[in-house]
Amino acid sequence: MENTQKDGKVRFFSGKEIPLEMHKVRVVQKLNLLPIEERKKAIEEAGFNTFLLQNKDVFLDMLTDSGTNAMSDNQVAAMMVADDSYAGSFSYTKLEKAVADVFNQKYFLPVHQGRAAEHIISQAFVTKGKIVATNYHFTTTKAHIELAGGKVVEIYTDEALKIKSDHPFKGNMDTKKLEDLINSNGASSIAFIRFEAGTNLIGGQPFSMQNMKDVWKISRRHNIKVLMDISLINENLYFIKTREKGYGDKSIREILHEMMSYTDFAYFSGRKVSCTRGGGICTNDKAIYMQMRDLVPLFEGFLTYGGMSVREIEAMAVGLYETLDMNVISHSPQFIKYAVDAFVEKGIPVVTPAGGLGCHLDAGGFIPHVPQTEYPAGALAAAVYIISGVRGMERGTISSVRDENGNDIPADVELLRLAFPRRVFTLSQVKYMEDRVTWLYKNRELVGGLEWVEEPPVLRFFVGKLKAKANWPEKLVKQFRKDFGDSL
Repeated sequence: MENTQKDGKVRFFSGKEIPLEMHKVRVVQKLNLLPIEERKKAIEEAGFNTFLLQNKDVFLDMLTDSGTNAMSDNQVAAMMVADDSYAGSFSYTKLEKAVADVFNQKYFLPVHQGRAAEHIISQAFVTKGKIVATNYHFTTTKAHIELAGGKVVEIYTDEALKIKSDHPFKGNMDTKKLEDLINSNGASSIAFIRFEAGTNLIGGQPFSMQNMKDVWKISRRHNIKVLMDISLINENLYFIKTREKGYGDKSIREILHEMMSYTDFAYFSGRKVSCTRGGGICTNDKAIYMQMRDLVPLFEGFLTYGGMSVREIEAMAVGLYETLDMNVISHSPQFIKYAVDAFVEKGIPVVTPAGGLGCHLDAGGFIPHVPQTEYPAGALAAAVYIISGVRGMERGTISSVRDENGNDIPADVELLRLAFPRRVFTLSQVKYMEDRVTWLYKNRELVGGLEWVEEPPVLRFFVGKLKAKANWPEKLVKQFRKDFGDSL
């Protein structure tokens, strides 16, 4: 049943806004906090790439919220009644019904994860020279579009790349730029317009319902399809309800159904939206569905499992319904806001306003002495791990690509993302992270740059390896021991 709580907040008598966990912990997993010397060794062996760290060496895993969210008791229970069938599973029927109820979409194609959906969509709708207009790209999305011969054009607003801002919807699409793109290239050159809910690479920033309406009108006028990445729809729903005029008294279901009415088709990563592994594509347009349908058995699996475990399908069906619960979708945004506010109070550069997905430190402002050519976001990610055991994700130039001449294309912003998986961390753990980052900021001049040792040609941030310049990690460890003694 949908929770009707208005804004997901509990006011404290002190007047402070403190995130309150609206759940109780019933199963726990042991954490390990290594001494700083061992953490330094671990990041060196991982090529200063936090993706290559072993989780046994990580204290707080804030790399991502993909596949790391905590499932509810109802989701775990649902996995026990899974109908194990290759074709025609009743578990799939439950998921299909959940997609219809929650997203108000008639046709559904299951896939094993979000980037698989991007592959199917790109193969079906992107041809050589076609343009995909988007509010901001995501790494795997862009790669799949380009591999299909297409080109990604970002149509973001002037507010989008401002680190410090009070604009509530920095993920909006610039409608004038969109009109100019269509007029200069022709509507037939646009494969589709893509909205990403909670623009991942610029701080998890949402778009407004009004912006969706405006873009939808443009798309209808020019007969261009609209696609929405709804992987982070939970957070975008929360922000529309709490930030946009006219939506405070609407139910989450009403807001979600209105959002879906302004898109021709949508896709999601179950690792994010439903706290399960898997994904899917949904639409109310049978022609769009049919254009993709036969690619699913070819690349993913049969139409009633799409590469997913049937147990995950059962849990996903329950998780989608939980998307309508304000207590569920407000958890991460409130914890993120708490961390962002704490850093702002201390003068630590961080993306504002607080978005979804995670707290994003501004590496360019944190360590301005490290040039983009030496990858400040990657260096900051390594430094934070060394001094705290907290694993974040570089979202800067390492996550970018090289041009045809082999030169780095600098990222628009250099960010360190500290993700907040849903219902995973306690407030004391967040405070620990805050304390260690605060110490690092006071000793930021000790952090240096990085250089490549092993650089893959595609999506290099996943498995590439780097090394520190001028042995700055040793200086960091020495200062840490001076200030903290034998503390971990």
